[in-house]
Amino acid sequence: MQTSEEKRGSAVFSFDVNSLRSRLADVIKRHVSADTFRWLEEKASRINGGNTQDFMMAFGAAPRKTGKQPVVLSDAEKAEILRIRPNLAITHWTIDRLSRVWLLMHLDATKQDEYVRTIETMFPTAEMSEQVALYSSLPLLAYPALWRSRCAEGIRSNIADVLESIMCDNPFPAENLDEPAWNQLVLKAIFTEKPIHRIVGLDERANQQLANTLSDYAHERWAAHRAVHPMLWRCVARFINEKIFPDIRRIALSERASEREAAALACAQSAYAPARDLLEKNTELQAIVKSGMTWNDLAKKLEKNP
Repeated sequence: MQTSEEKRGSAVFSFDVNSLRSRLADVIKRHVSADTFRWLEEKASRINGGNTQDFMMAFGAAPRKTGKQPVVLSDAEKAEILRIRPNLAITHWTIDRLSRVWLLMHLDATKQDEYVRTIETMFPTAEMSEQVALYSSLPLLAYPALWRSRCAEGIRSNIADVLESIMCDNPFPAENLDEPAWNQLVLKAIFTEKPIHRIVGLDERANQQLANTLSDYAHERWAAHRAVHPMLWRCVARFINEKIFPDIRRIALSERASEREAAALACAQSAYAPARDLLEKNTELQAIVKSGMTWNDLAKKLEKNP
């Protein structure tokens, strides 16, 4: 049976916050000493009781208590986290980041104004690792719509780790940003050479305006005799048209195997007749598609051999 707290929580969270807190506690417990976990539990209890000052102190002190080692998850844990909070992956997190997010999840969300004010006041003064934890927590906070502008603001950051915490393995942007803000995120990820295959919702939220902008960007790169990252064409594939098709034809004839592979994958996803015709008449492109290669396969290949 749900407690009154759980009933109230379900009204403001988009997922079962209590279940996820419990699962994340199990993960934390495996990565820290018994004394450290007791310290975290004590702080969480006080936070849940409304002690925001204690929360601020615990949030800042967490790395000194937990260390900063990477979080290691079993396949079962990954699956359980995804079941409770779809599209959430914490595989690339450190234990201090996870512990801070877990503490954030204990703030009393039933008092909306106080809850939002407490979290918002942390962003302007947070140091880099604190910002990473704060932005990582966006998909786990109550009142998702209220954090859209904060997410859009974060995209303007020039701190690599902060950008990656927003862009990679984070379901909040795809679920909440409007199209202009979403397009800005993808463009910034490409400009700053982030692993765009880790952007949640990349394919589902691709759109014609983004494809047009990326085509223009490719032309600028080529004009400056600079390479275009092959993964850029993943966001263009379904929107190939008369304007964009010459770009695809160009990379299909590239000396770089990765660009030819990108051309094959793009043509395979396109409904534009000339793109389908190019694929049909080019045996190498056909072979790439028939091999079963995916965009994620291409991304992994490029990570090993940029």
